[in-house]
Amino acid sequence: MRQGDLRAAPGVAFFRLWRNLVDSLHKPRNILKSNSYIYFEFQSTFKMSEERYLEDLKDIKDIMNRSSRFVSLSGLSGVFAGLFALGGAYAAYKIVYTDQNYLAYRVASITAESKIALLAIASVTLILAIGTGIFLTTREAKKKNQHLLDHNAKRLLINLAIPLATGGVLCLLLLSKGLIGLIAPLTLIFYGLGLVNASKYTLGEVRSLGLIQVLLGLLATYYIGYGLLFWSIGFGLLHIVYGIVMHIRYKS
Repeated sequence: MRQGDLRAAPGVAFFRLWRNLVDSLHKPRNILKSNSYIYFEFQSTFKMSEERYLEDLKDIKDIMNRSSRFVSLSGLSGVFAGLFALGGAYAAYKIVYTDQNYLAYRVASITAESKIALLAIASVTLILAIGTGIFLTTREAKKKNQHLLDHNAKRLLINLAIPLATGGVLCLLLLSKGLIGLIAPLTLIFYGLGLVNASKYTLGEVRSLGLIQVLLGLLATYYIGYGLLFWSIGFGLLHIVYGIVMHIRYKS
């Protein structure tokens, strides 16, 4: 070996040693970068899978609700029902408390003619509320591709009709006996019981509305002289508030 090669050998060896040292220092960083990239890809994939999983659960929940509950109730029908009830309450007030001094103590006077007028007002109010409700609910059912009188709707109507029919017959019997003070409280109570009974087959908010109606009916029974006022709150204002909330929440 020549003398120049011997002198160059230590320098070459030192360079190789230095290069190996530098490579060994950079290698963990490369591994760390690779691991970070893999972790990021895993997190992104997991997040996308989780979002897709939640969407699938939501779709399954909607399908189950449609198959077990009638979800096509229209919020606007509640608003119109409340407006009709307020109009009917005002007309009944004018008949019951007609020709009286508003500065003195008022006495409810019910004659045979006023009974017929009250029944007519109640019938017109009920027909308008039911007719509007059927029209708006039919339109909402078409939007959601749901039959208006499917199995769930029939169960809802049956469970609602039983307390309503019982309360209606009882109120007619009380009206025939002249016990008009209990009519407004009992209509609230039986209507609330009907809503609670039917809430198993429709939206959960119906149950809350029914419980409030029952509470108002019990208060009206205690404050027996303010039955028409509680009736206006229950069938009028509560229906309007309920309808607005349902319309905003479910876009119905």
